[in-house]
Parts: sequence; C-alpha cells; structure tokens
Amino acid sequence: MAGTLFTKTHEWVKLNGDIATVGLSDYAQGELGDIVFVEMPEVDEEVDAEDSIGSIESVKTVSDYYAPLTGQITELNETLEDTPELLNEEPMTDGWIFKMKISDKDEIEDLMDEKDYKDYLRELQEEGE
Repeated sequence: MAGTLFTKTHEWVKLNGDIATVGLSDYAQGELGDIVFVEMPEVDEEVDAEDSIGSIESVKTVSDYYAPLTGQITELNETLEDTPELLNEEPMTDGWIFKMKISDKDEIEDLMDEKDYKDYLRELQEEGE
C-alpha cells in the first residue's frame, strides 16, 4: 500500500512494513494556526486506534490528536520539543510526530487514501458553509 493515508481526525500515516510514521495533515495545521507546543505520547506506550494520545497547542486553541492504528509507540520526533512550528512549516515531512509498530494490519482498511481524504475535506467544508 503505497502513498500517504489519512484519518477522519486529520492525522496522516506513511507505512513502511509494520512501522507507521504519523503526523498532522496540512489541512489540520492550517486550521490550528501557529503551533507553539506539542504534547507527545510515551515511547513503548501501547495505544488503540482512535485513542487520544497527545495534544497540540496553537495560538488559537488546544487540540487532541489520535492514534490512527493500534500498536506501540516506538519513536518520537524530539525536534518538535524545541521547534513545534515544524508542524506548520513541514507538516507532511519533517513535522512527523511519532512512529509506531502496528499490531492490527486490518485497521489500515479504515484509513483514507489522498483522493478519499480530499473528498472528505470537501464534504466538511460544504457542511460548514
């Protein structure tokens, strides 16, 4: 399964075998505005898909982010501790938040590809207007 996948809560996922790199979508960072702090999960923490595992603080609000899949947190992007603005500047690359070893590959089916995510965003905007 190539490419980037997305959740309805606006996290992105890039898979490399059973390791998922997770970040905040470009849409989400744009909605939050200037990000000033990222609360990280713990390495080795076991999480279930859709669990709230941290929060992102911007000048406008504080918002939770969620585990896209069930598994174990394996690595954190410690650069975000000193430069949380990377989530605004490079949300889909250097602004990744954490990596996890996934334990239920069937959950991947619940994620959206880029086309479906764009359709989902369009639906959200239509509902909001």
